[in-house]
Amino acid sequence: MKELNKKYQIGTEENKIFLEEVRNSLLSFGHKFPSPGGSSYYLGDDGTPWTDRNRETWITSRMAHVYSIGTFLGHEGSEELVDAALKGLRGELHDDVNGGWYAGLTAENEIVPNKQCYAHAFVILAATSGILAGRPGAEELLEDALKLYDLRFWNEEEGLSCDTWNTEFTVMDDYRGINANMHTVEAFLAVADVAGKEEYRVRAGRIIDRVVGWAKENNWRIPEHFTKDWVADLECNKEQPDDQFKPYGATPGHGIEWSRLITQWALSTYKDDKEGAKKYINAAEALYNRAVEDAWNADGAPGIVYTTDWEGKPVVHDRMHWTLAEAINTSGVLYHVTGKEKYAADFGEFMEYLDEKVLDHVNGSWYHQLNQNNEVIGTVWPGKSDIYHALQATLIPYYAADASIALAVKNNLK
Repeated sequence: MKELNKKYQIGTEENKIFLEEVRNSLLSFGHKFPSPGGSSYYLGDDGTPWTDRNRETWITSRMAHVYSIGTFLGHEGSEELVDAALKGLRGELHDDVNGGWYAGLTAENEIVPNKQCYAHAFVILAATSGILAGRPGAEELLEDALKLYDLRFWNEEEGLSCDTWNTEFTVMDDYRGINANMHTVEAFLAVADVAGKEEYRVRAGRIIDRVVGWAKENNWRIPEHFTKDWVADLECNKEQPDDQFKPYGATPGHGIEWSRLITQWALSTYKDDKEGAKKYINAAEALYNRAVEDAWNADGAPGIVYTTDWEGKPVVHDRMHWTLAEAINTSGVLYHVTGKEKYAADFGEFMEYLDEKVLDHVNGSWYHQLNQNNEVIGTVWPGKSDIYHALQATLIPYYAADASIALAVKNNLK
């Protein structure tokens, strides 16, 4: 086994410096996101806004979140950027008639139809981070977002969230999805950490229990798509396997991301009960190891394939930047939590791949989509929409595994 450059090895000063350089570059890259009304433009390859694309609520929320973290890191201009995004979330993206948040606005300022659980989870995350950053309007945003989410998306009986309503909240789509529930867990953990509302940590655990059960029954490959009665639809989008939000088959990047969130929840829930936490950390390891075994270097070239079938064979071979970001996060977290050298070795390989293939050393940020040969393409993710996944990957490996990342950075929890 070759000796890795020290700048790729977790815990070294060289790696910390490397990630700090990447982080500063990312924060600088995203500066041009705000539209006049505050909603986030979709960023192009060099950070120039693509003003002809929709201005999405989920992207605006992510930018509020990352620049809230930027305020704790001392990144110049972060306060103004958070305030711009919060202005968009409290203003033009908010539906003052029906409540909640539009999916987005078109370039012509027309409403993008439907109300998405996914987007509303990110609004909650943005509000919690804005509160930590002391930004005006963030507390009111969180209060509004939680009230709406509890009314429209959370199902107390099922312990899960629905996925999509029409704009007026009169018709609920029959589709149920795990992706929206995953980001709900992230948001709920932040609510518990920041606002002290522990009932949301309990809810996160209810979602996690369902997901772990489904994954365990399916060789630790998580079913992503469900009917309204929560029956897994394993054939969903088989004819369109690279769908942007509902791809066919297993999504290894989500298995990896769930692994980290489960670990965070378990450590924060079972603070003085190592055995209670261990059961969930074992599940987290199983999810991570299944995903990496299936997807990393699966087709003769480095990278994590986007999707596999239910036997673990690659379906969509493209590499999405967010899967690498989550692999960096989770390998770092599992190494710190378990002490197993395997995870440190994985982290090093992911770092090397990031530097050699995914980092755009010319224009900044990370290439969002590469093909099987690690050539930049844009069939699913053209441009570089936002910096959320990438920025978190420069932080999560070095902060406390039991805390939401914004809180951990603000309070320097290591």
